Amino acid sequence: MASPQGYKPRRRRKIEEGSLAHVTHGTLDLDQSSHARKPAFPLVAFLWPAKGVVSQWITIPVILMVVGLFRWTTGLWGYSGFNSPPMHGDFEAQRHWMELTQHLPVSHWYFYDLEWWGLDYPPLTAYHSWLLGIIGSTINPQWFALFDSRALDDPLLKIYMRATVLVSEYLIYVPATIIFLRRYSRAEKVNVWEATIALVAILMQPATLLIDHGHFQYNTVMLGLAVASLSSIQAGRYLWSCVFFVGALGFKQMALFYAPAVFAYLLGICVFPRINIAKLLSIAVTTVAAFALLYLPFFVGISYDAYKNMPLKGLPLPPLLESLPISLDPKAWYYPYVLGLGQSVHRIFPFARGLFEDKVANIWCTIHTFHKLHRYSGTLLQRAALVATLASIAPPCLIIFLKPRKQLVPLAFATTAWGFFLCSYQVHEKNVLLPLLPMTVLLSGQGGLLPSIRAWVGLANMLGVWTMFPLLKRDELRVPYFVISLLWAYLLGLPPVSFSAYHEGTSGGLSLLTKVLHLNIYVAMVGWHVAEAFIATPADKPDLWVVANAIIGCGGFVLCYLWCLWTLLSKSELLGSKAKSKTQ
Repeated sequence: MASPQGYKPRRRRKIEEGSLAHVTHGTLDLDQSSHARKPAFPLVAFLWPAKGVVSQWITIPVILMVVGLFRWTTGLWGYSGFNSPPMHGDFEAQRHWMELTQHLPVSHWYFYDLEWWGLDYPPLTAYHSWLLGIIGSTINPQWFALFDSRALDDPLLKIYMRATVLVSEYLIYVPATIIFLRRYSRAEKVNVWEATIALVAILMQPATLLIDHGHFQYNTVMLGLAVASLSSIQAGRYLWSCVFFVGALGFKQMALFYAPAVFAYLLGICVFPRINIAKLLSIAVTTVAAFALLYLPFFVGISYDAYKNMPLKGLPLPPLLESLPISLDPKAWYYPYVLGLGQSVHRIFPFARGLFEDKVANIWCTIHTFHKLHRYSGTLLQRAALVATLASIAPPCLIIFLKPRKQLVPLAFATTAWGFFLCSYQVHEKNVLLPLLPMTVLLSGQGGLLPSIRAWVGLANMLGVWTMFPLLKRDELRVPYFVISLLWAYLLGLPPVSFSAYHEGTSGGLSLLTKVLHLNIYVAMVGWHVAEAFIATPADKPDLWVVANAIIGCGGFVLCYLWCLWTLLSKSELLGSKAKSKTQ
């Protein structure tokens, strides 16, 4: 059949145009013997058949199916608290919140039985739990029956709960990540195929995968909203970035790790190159409106409870309200709202829990190993943590304020999150997911797959999941831990499986000092696993290996913080356009 008059066939877009001639992002390396170009690491080789000839509408669904399979198979193993009385762990906590949010009046959500996994996350988590509890109760009401369902270990309930994590992640985190990478890589002049390589690396992050789908949590919902905020910044949609970031804060207060960087960047774009009062006011109003919208269902529920004369007698006054210089009238119309808001804030920010939780790889746990901190008052420790945190986050915030360029925001996120993780109050090991995500998305930037960046991103991720091993071991997740972490290291050409990122003569290679530091940390991690498996701890030091894990991890994380800070500083060009990172 003849073509219509004037019809011109559509030319296939070359996804990889120029990438063979100009190897700038680290996907190809030069074979020293044959002088031919070859894939720089296994993940490039795996995705090579899709290079330039396979549509993204085929590639991305295949990737999502494969990474989804790894998530689901991880979920077949143990979870936090399985057959572990009396408290049964995070799985029971999440299930319990689905139970209480659908059976109790809203005004009682943050007060109910605080000794048994009382609700201590912001309202968006409560709404999410309510929705999942309602859906689950239509399948089996016994799963979320008030009080009678406590510590339930039903295999079908486990399947449902695992499915809710997967669906929540694929509705929020996955699309947000795909859209962000498309925008960020385009701004960094990285082609689609190389961005797809970074996408696989991000979705296969071992720490995130093992914590959410193994240990059991919904961190990717919060992380997805934070990535959506990053994506909106890349698109220049600053008001939407405020909305999404408030959503991240509204789901988990851990998103505060990113808040200083968001504030500094948004303030910077309102000040430089010239002061823009209208933009500043619009950002402020949008943020306040987003917080109001976040709490609106909560206050509507309290209004309904007040209309129904739900009793508030016996509900304790939270410490925040007790400290006020004025007394509140329990009969006043505003009292239920103030009480509910005050209790939610008290539960969300648990200063009474202590400086750190369990053995975590930050400076406070490390200092406590050699100089016991419990001899000091809680107030003094809180102030010390505040000063240390401000000192660690001030430099990246100042840089992103003075140089508010959207390509620098992921680095600013990573640096401030490392500062919070290392220095702030009430940190636990799972908080390391926050600096790991923005650091890992650097793989999709200019030169992101070169060893100079890939090795640092790889070290941070391998060290991060390694510091979680004591937690994962308690959850009977040893096999998924080794399989997922070693697979990720193999795909990215990292120790202990591969040393391709550290070979001499590799384009975009590392300095000798960096190689020595990295390889010594990897040797320490492998040596620790051998010692932990075969050498019993002394009777008077039962936590010896766990403490050693935290100390080594802290040292490595400090290096990651310094690398992120220096890279941010050098890319900002505050030191001049020719400044180059000396830590590569």
